[in-house]
Amino acid sequence: MAALTSLADTVRTGIGASLAATDAELARRYPGDPGTRQPVHTVYVPADAFTAGTVRQWGDRALAALDAHAPDAAALAAVLGLPAGPAAEVHDRVRAKLRREPVEDLRIDFEDGYGPRPDAEEDAAAVAAARTVTAAVADGTAPAYIGIRMKCLEAAVRDRGIRTLDLFLTALLDGGGLPGGLVLTLPKVTFPAQVAAMARLCAEFERAAGLPAGRIGFEIQIETTQAVLGPDGTATVPRLIDAAAGRATGLHYGTFDYSAACGISAAHQSLDHPAADYAKAVMQAAAAGTGVRLCDGSTNVLPVGPAERVHSAWRLHYGLVRRSLARAYYQGWDMHPAHLPTRYAATYAFYREGLPAAADRLAAYVARAGGEVMDEPATARALSGYLLRGLDCGAVDTAEVSGRTGLGRAELDALAGR
Repeated sequence: MAALTSLADTVRTGIGASLAATDAELARRYPGDPGTRQPVHTVYVPADAFTAGTVRQWGDRALAALDAHAPDAAALAAVLGLPAGPAAEVHDRVRAKLRREPVEDLRIDFEDGYGPRPDAEEDAAAVAAARTVTAAVADGTAPAYIGIRMKCLEAAVRDRGIRTLDLFLTALLDGGGLPGGLVLTLPKVTFPAQVAAMARLCAEFERAAGLPAGRIGFEIQIETTQAVLGPDGTATVPRLIDAAAGRATGLHYGTFDYSAACGISAAHQSLDHPAADYAKAVMQAAAAGTGVRLCDGSTNVLPVGPAERVHSAWRLHYGLVRRSLARAYYQGWDMHPAHLPTRYAATYAFYREGLPAAADRLAAYVARAGGEVMDEPATARALSGYLLRGLDCGAVDTAEVSGRTGLGRAELDALAGR
């Protein structure tokens, strides 16, 4: 016997028709996670200091710092307060990472780290950077993600920024094509019109070079108060994402420019300041579901000098990275090679410590076996995403995850909505 209903089919179809435009708008604005690896950090190197050996030099200097100040697991545990067992696993993995892939994402800096230069000098540097990137991609020594931070689109440096971007991209094409992991960063954004202009630049370059539409994306650096809160009191970040017309790949928080814009004194400029937390909360809410990734800022306290100073800086950095990870900021800036040991130590400890509980919860969800926590599909997505991030950065291994969950990579991707 057929189930009885009261509404006519025309009601259902009529509601569907009335929401068709809303469905399309939701799909456009909130496509979800892009399904690609997100690097755990970004390293900034001034354009005039970038060479073919930069990545390996950062790795070697990071290893030297580790050998000098935490040569074994016991020393690392003493500095960072890690239990002995996890410290051994973390220390081994950090050392292996620094040998294998010390830098996951590198930004060749033509902005604050480079400064104003004669036009001919910056022209030559832009072309040289592209040629070095091309060679590194060809020989397999390039990081997974690499690109430039150009000068911003404010009037004083606009033409210079556009020219550097054009020279860099043109030289990449001349060398064989754009790298798959190409990343561009637009700094000091204040109004959506600047983001729209950057989107137009990308589209114009694609047309001029015969590239597929949408091939070039860019990160938006959030380092002005206007980028967070507009003159009318409304949140600006969603407008920036919208102005990018689908090209925004990330939102990067700029610790020191933003802090200074808020009038915070130099001694208190930090990525854990309440003003920073406010800005990043707005960024997080605006980016949720859009596929735009988040990146935290940096600390300017460098692990250099006597051992006690290095250890103090390491404890600070380790704590800040762990804090960011707990707040779902899975990427941050690193300003010095000696920051790399604690970047990876904090990241690996975060994923290794949480592996048993996350894997067991996900296995129970898949088996509908219940357990101490009754998880929903949204939490299953979060658990899968957590495990995938741990796999991507090398914190955990495929065998460990599949052994606990019974799931392979493809199944984790599906559960995570990738």
